[in-house]
Amino acid sequence: MMWKRKFTITILLSIFFLVLVHSAQGQDVRAALFREANTAMQAAIDAQADILSPKSYARGLKKYREAEKEKNIDKIRKKLAEATREFTKAKGTTDVARVTFGKHLKARSDAVNSDAPRYAAEQWQRAEKKFLEAARELESGDMKDARKKADEAEKIYRLAELQAIKVNYLAETWELLRKADNEDVKDYAPRTLRRARELIQQAEAELVNNRYDTDVARNLAQQAKYEARHAIYLANTIRKIKDADQGLEDILLATERPLKKIAVEIDFVPKFDNGFGSATTKIINFIKTYIDSTQYLSQELAERNQLISNQEARIKELEQELGGVTREKSALARRIEAQARVRAQFARVEQMFGREEAHVLREGNSVLIRLKGLNFGVGKSVIEPQYFTLLSKVKAAINTFPDCQVSINGHTDSHGSDQANLRLSTERAIAVRQYLLANMEINPARIEARGFGESNPIANNETAEGRAKNRRIDIVIHPQLSGTN
Repeated sequence: MMWKRKFTITILLSIFFLVLVHSAQGQDVRAALFREANTAMQAAIDAQADILSPKSYARGLKKYREAEKEKNIDKIRKKLAEATREFTKAKGTTDVARVTFGKHLKARSDAVNSDAPRYAAEQWQRAEKKFLEAARELESGDMKDARKKADEAEKIYRLAELQAIKVNYLAETWELLRKADNEDVKDYAPRTLRRARELIQQAEAELVNNRYDTDVARNLAQQAKYEARHAIYLANTIRKIKDADQGLEDILLATERPLKKIAVEIDFVPKFDNGFGSATTKIINFIKTYIDSTQYLSQELAERNQLISNQEARIKELEQELGGVTREKSALARRIEAQARVRAQFARVEQMFGREEAHVLREGNSVLIRLKGLNFGVGKSVIEPQYFTLLSKVKAAINTFPDCQVSINGHTDSHGSDQANLRLSTERAIAVRQYLLANMEINPARIEARGFGESNPIANNETAEGRAKNRRIDIVIHPQLSGTN
């Protein structure tokens, strides 16, 4: 009896093991079948095809879901092939949509940043519906109706953004200010509270005066919200200090502690016998040096990887040439030499500029000179004489690369309308181009000027410091590399 029981258990375990193996093998097969479709679908999702190419994306998703439910392998393959085609087509359509719907996508993005889906849900849904209609019209080839519907969507997005700003920032800030009044914050933090009130009034005025450019209003509203919370925090802290009967010396010593903690992390002992200035300056310089070092190492890593790739390719060439001697250098060998020259030239250019004058970066084989020290008056594109010395260094940098092409790119912050910012950035780039052409011997065909407006920020537009970084002129030098074609 016992042997029969053992035999039965053995048989059951064997069957269970075979089922597990079969299931695992089935999962592996299924994963292999779906791999290409999964890749195409993810690429479509990353390109926002569900918004910019909804018809093709929906067809692809439908076929994909059908394949998931299908049991027959041949039918699964067929449906997945159809899904992959639709996803790939959808991704391709998004490129056209981004060009066609550029300003409309900007309005949508601004609405999202203002949290319109949450604070203006009804208007947001209307805008989304209208935008999807525009995208479908574009897919069908009806450009006229696509733009018409997209324009309608843009207006609704702007309304949703405005409503969201009022609810999300203004309403909550006014509520915080009412709370501050109830808690007598004005008795403890009057200046901060007054600042919050001034900012929210400016934000409301900005919304009225600049209906379709809400960047400034949003920024003012966010600052007002912060200052209102800040005032309440300060009032509560001051109350605690008074209740604890702390003296001014205790308070000042407490303010030193955060800087001491930071200083310990960067391995220096701060001194406060002359105030916070020395310690603050040292910490800031450390951070700047660290950022520069990180960027330098990133560039070095990219160059090393490129060098390794070139050397590996050269080794393969040499292996193929064994048994014979080539009389002239290969294109790859010439490219390696050219890139070595560019690295040496880049090092020379990097030494030309001080930290506050420019930031010199490598972008592949190109050299980017970000002119930190060149500033223009508000709304102006005239180069003041005080910047001629800096531009002389730019001339020297360009002359370091014989026969190079030069791009002068103008950028602004987000304050002001898109059209005005694009125009101003273009005018500033043109002004720099005209100065260089007037002061150096260079073929005008080798140097171009373009404005990008507010479209390529490098810092946060919500802070004055970030906006200052975004208002910039970038000089991009494209060296002539013989042997790289």
